[in-house]
Amino acid sequence: MTTLIRSFLFFSLMITCLKTYTQRNDEFQAKVLYQSDHLVISQISENSFLHISYLQTYDFGKVPCNGLIIRNGKEALVLDTPVNDADAEALIQWVQETLGCQINAVIPTHFHEDCLGGLPAFEKNGIPSYANFKTIELARDQHTAVPANGFENSMTFMIGDQRVVVKFYGEGHSKDNVIGYFSGDNLIFGGCLIKEIGAGKGYLGDANVREWSNTVNLIKKAYPNVKIIVPGHGAYGDSQLLDYTMELFSNQ
Repeated sequence: MTTLIRSFLFFSLMITCLKTYTQRNDEFQAKVLYQSDHLVISQISENSFLHISYLQTYDFGKVPCNGLIIRNGKEALVLDTPVNDADAEALIQWVQETLGCQINAVIPTHFHEDCLGGLPAFEKNGIPSYANFKTIELARDQHTAVPANGFENSMTFMIGDQRVVVKFYGEGHSKDNVIGYFSGDNLIFGGCLIKEIGAGKGYLGDANVREWSNTVNLIKKAYPNVKIIVPGHGAYGDSQLLDYTMELFSNQ
């Protein structure tokens, strides 16, 4: 084997190894950072943390419910509260003590208990709450916890020097469901508007099944290159969750 060929093979091997390392380095390895019988917090990207609490329901049994913590520097934002005050208190304490962050805001993505059941704990800790005006109206009608501040269709929140956009794209799971987009991690928190792969249709008591696919399609068009999508229940993934949700509610 000539010296030239050896050099070429060595160079090719180094390029292959570099590509492999780069691919593995780019793939964030999710890890559980906090776990109790009632609350689990996992880091799913550099500055995004999935929180899971458990709601006892009549129709579906004990249901794991997703929410999201987004941090940048010493500031944080929470999308959807845990299902009750005790779990919300544990989450707030963890963010403050473990992440060392001040929570700037909490935003329920719609008016159901799995999104705002722990809202009083945030209010008790002086954390401002924001929601779509429709969410505030529906929460009042249901005599549940009511977010303190409202917005029309969309609002941009600053977490350090990063933006989180919360926006209403249309009806689906409910009349008021919004999604949150964090550009820093190229991540969408879809709440109950978005289904995990393989999920059924779930609770439809407040749904608009005819508009559901159209609403999700608008989100897909708005964020064609989104990397991570977190549904309201179940496993997070990529844009396949949008396609699956649209297919699930097509031809209604």
